Amino acid sequence: MRLTITLQRFNPEQDAAPHDEELRLDVRRGATVLDLLIQVKNELDGSLALRYSCRSAICGSCAMTINGGEKLACRTSVRRELERHGELRIAPLQHLPVIKDLVVDMRPFWGKIRDITPWLSTSMAVPDAVRADEHDSGYHNVDACIMCGACVGACTVHAVSPGFAGPAALAKVDRFLSDPREPEKLKRARLAVLQEANGMWDCTRCNYCVEVCPKDVKPMEAIIRLRRASLDRGLAVTGGARHITGFVSIIEQQGRLNEAIMPLKVVGWDVSRFLRILPLGVRMFFKGKVPNPFAHRLSGMAQVRAIFQRARRPTAL
Repeated sequence: MRLTITLQRFNPEQDAAPHDEELRLDVRRGATVLDLLIQVKNELDGSLALRYSCRSAICGSCAMTINGGEKLACRTSVRRELERHGELRIAPLQHLPVIKDLVVDMRPFWGKIRDITPWLSTSMAVPDAVRADEHDSGYHNVDACIMCGACVGACTVHAVSPGFAGPAALAKVDRFLSDPREPEKLKRARLAVLQEANGMWDCTRCNYCVEVCPKDVKPMEAIIRLRRASLDRGLAVTGGARHITGFVSIIEQQGRLNEAIMPLKVVGWDVSRFLRILPLGVRMFFKGKVPNPFAHRLSGMAQVRAIFQRARRPTAL
């Protein structure tokens, strides 16, 4: 099969910015994108830089952007990409510095992993092994991570906030939070660090990290578990946490969202933040965009409260 592919190229010694390059070649039946790239390097252009190792979707080295999505080149079929997109465009992972061509600098990624202290911290006398039924089921899923960086490349928060801890690092925190060998005091300390800017509350829950993960780690679900654990421990001090607690409180009291009161629930007693949003609120008021904060409650509030009571009832194991 003869086809034309588009590669993003960048040589820092020659190029001021990345550029696209089209190449034509014959590709064997059943080839993966990694097979194709190795063929390009061996037959057409030996200067092409790419990173790969196991060729079996285990090492995570060959993660890159293929037709706009973050994928492992070694498990991505050329034929299926052409059937789905009608073309083949290959670029490096997004949101990480490009060293050359398809090779990105993973140091920012690894730095964020190190920042969350990815090891068990305990001074207690605890057994080395823990039975599977002694900890949360999410523990196993997170341990499947191969550190490929695909979730970071897909993350919409990273696109606007490079300091964001990121899906992979936050999922690692959840893994240790689920480990019964780590004392509660240290678990609380892990959560407290992530309450500030660039922590767990910055996630927009776009779900892209879940979609692109080649090992079904589901980082967004891990982040949601971290948020629940923070609320359970009384760490609802940030705007993100107050947004959740405020939303629930208003619904429970009025049966529907009161959008005039919601910003005050999020800001809390932070006068400086209130003054920053006040001009926007005034403009919205004169545009007729601020609903009546004293709107009547919905009928059937007894049923609404019954739902909340049922949700708070302990679940039988």
